[in-house]
Amino acid sequence: MRLHRPLNEHVVEALDAEAMFELGRRVAALVAAGDVLVLSGGLGAGKTTFTKGLGLGLGVRGEITSPTFVIARVHPSTVGGPELVHVDAYRLGGIDELDDLDLDTDLDDAVTVVEWGEGLAEGLSESRLEIRIVRAEADEAPLDLVDAPDGADPRRVEIVPVGPRWRGVDLSRL
Repeated sequence: MRLHRPLNEHVVEALDAEAMFELGRRVAALVAAGDVLVLSGGLGAGKTTFTKGLGLGLGVRGEITSPTFVIARVHPSTVGGPELVHVDAYRLGGIDELDDLDLDTDLDDAVTVVEWGEGLAEGLSESRLEIRIVRAEADEAPLDLVDAPDGADPRRVEIVPVGPRWRGVDLSRL
């Protein structure tokens, strides 16, 4: 149980998969080469849907799918921007296995997204966006979405900027 929220946490409500995709696309306008995003949330929370929107916003090539079985995928830019490195840490046994992926070679030139990275990927960079997706039915925390329409599958997306890179970045437009 979490008793407090970080002072700099920004919360976005996403009523459905389309809203989660759009949030990823909007985050793409804020990120740059060298940025690390650590995504957490239960199965089906929307981590890959968010990353698909991010990939569209970044203008990268290739279909973005869950990298569960390949562990990491690189999506090159089609517009001269940073490539997207998409990692799934779910099956990794610890920080040593994450280090074995040799992601350090890509970190400076890419936007790196690590799904299931909470408690594992924070060591990749002192500056990162920690993004926790809380699903209304699947996760432990209740949502405050009183006006969710019938058939909606709402999520609360908690975005915490960590480190000097994110000081002064306005997340309110998300």
